[in-house]
Amino acid sequence: MKAKSASFHTIRLAPGQMLREALSAWAKTHKVDAAAIITCVGSLKKAAIRYANSNTTTNTEGKYEIVSLTGTLSRHGIHLHISLSDGDGKTTGGHLMDGCEIFTTAEIVLAELEGVVFKRLPDAATGYLELNVEKKS
Repeated sequence: MKAKSASFHTIRLAPGQMLREALSAWAKTHKVDAAAIITCVGSLKKAAIRYANSNTTTNTEGKYEIVSLTGTLSRHGIHLHISLSDGDGKTTGGHLMDGCEIFTTAEIVLAELEGVVFKRLPDAATGYLELNVEKKS
């Protein structure tokens, strides 16, 4: 489904804020129906990631650079993936979970898409809540 247009927003998260929780709250507060992450740079001191084909969250503490954040979000639900690099340059990534705490900053640019609504609906084939794109009425 084609969006009519896009508006761009910039968010800066401060030390101690929680990444996923802040993005979810932003979408709800601003009544965002469909948005996508354009870019994100920053750092974490706590990471919570669900790796591919896993049902559990891996929680770690350290100093991590956010090397990418991608995904979709709306007030109806979010789906985000993150890649992090540690002090040795080792990079890991997966499904962003609650519990990722900002170390110094997170500078995020989002595109809010007009004319569509992102919802997360149960998918019998995957067992997860998957993206459903609807025309905004």
